[in-house]
Order: sequence, then structure tokens, then C-alpha cells
Amino acid sequence: MKKYLDIFFSFCRVGGLTFGGGLAMLPILEKEANETHNWLTKEEIADYYALAQCAPGIIAINTSVLCGNHIAGVLGGIVAAFGIVVPSIIVILTIASVLNNFMTVPAVAAALMGIRAGVCALILKTVLNLRKKSIVDKITLVTFLAALLALTFVDVSPVVPVIIGAIIGIVAKTYSKKEGK
Repeated sequence: MKKYLDIFFSFCRVGGLTFGGGLAMLPILEKEANETHNWLTKEEIADYYALAQCAPGIIAINTSVLCGNHIAGVLGGIVAAFGIVVPSIIVILTIASVLNNFMTVPAVAAALMGIRAGVCALILKTVLNLRKKSIVDKITLVTFLAALLALTFVDVSPVVPVIIGAIIGIVAKTYSKKEGK
């Protein structure tokens, strides 16, 4: 029971401290699941995040289910998903109760601008960390650059570069085994 409570409260912290979407959750999730509890490696977290992007739905919830399932099975996944959404539900219900006047308050508008800037920094830091673990050779560099160009200049679904990247990874690994590398 203690493990499930630990999972719930850890994912509540992740959900409560994440502003700006799925990618913004990674540094906080790494702190909780890797540094604080040593449940997952940073590579496992990055892998689960990548898998979560391929599934329909909210990336943060998908990621929490995969991580929780790894930590403590199916019930761990359910508990993690519940933990990640509870803070958002509380905040959204609170905001909804005062929504009519909320956005017109200058301090609130200024705070949201500051939060967005901070989230940009979190996302950039996460991208730089992921780069170190993900772009490890010429093939992964070319795959990254092709995906970046496609996402930037072509109207392509984010799922397409993920699937193509998976295929390239499988082909490259198969080819390197045949070559004895």
C-alpha cells in the first residue's frame, strides 16, 4: 500500500508542478522517478515519453500510465494516472469558479506570461538532455534533422516522424548486426 501512496503523491507533484504540456513534465518526472525514488532510469523515462506520444490522448497521462505500470504493474499505472490528473482537476475547478474575472486581472496575465517563459526554458533544457541520449550517431542525427525539418516546414502529424524514426532504427540495427558491427 505504501508503494501505491508513494506513486500517487509523486505523480501528484509532477502533475501539480508541470505547466505547459507533456514535454514540460520530463524534468520533474526525472526528479521524482529517477533521482528521488530510483524507480526508473532517465532512458526508460525518455522511452516511455516517446511511446506515450504514439498513443492517442494526453501525453502526461499516457506517460504516467507507462511509468506507473513499470513501477508497480497495472494498478501502479492507474494510481500514477490518477495522481497526475488530481492537481489539474483541482486547479481547473478553482479557475472555472472565478473564470469570468480571472483573465482581466493584470497580475494574472503577467504571471501567465512569466510561466510561459519559464516553461520554454524547461522544455529547452529537456530537449538538450534528450539530445545527449538520443542523437548518438550519424543515423540518429540525420533522423533528427529530417524529423525537425518535416515538423517545421511541412504539415505533418507528429506521429509520422516517430513511426519513420522507429523504422529507421530497426533497419539500422538489423543492418549493423548483419555487418557484424
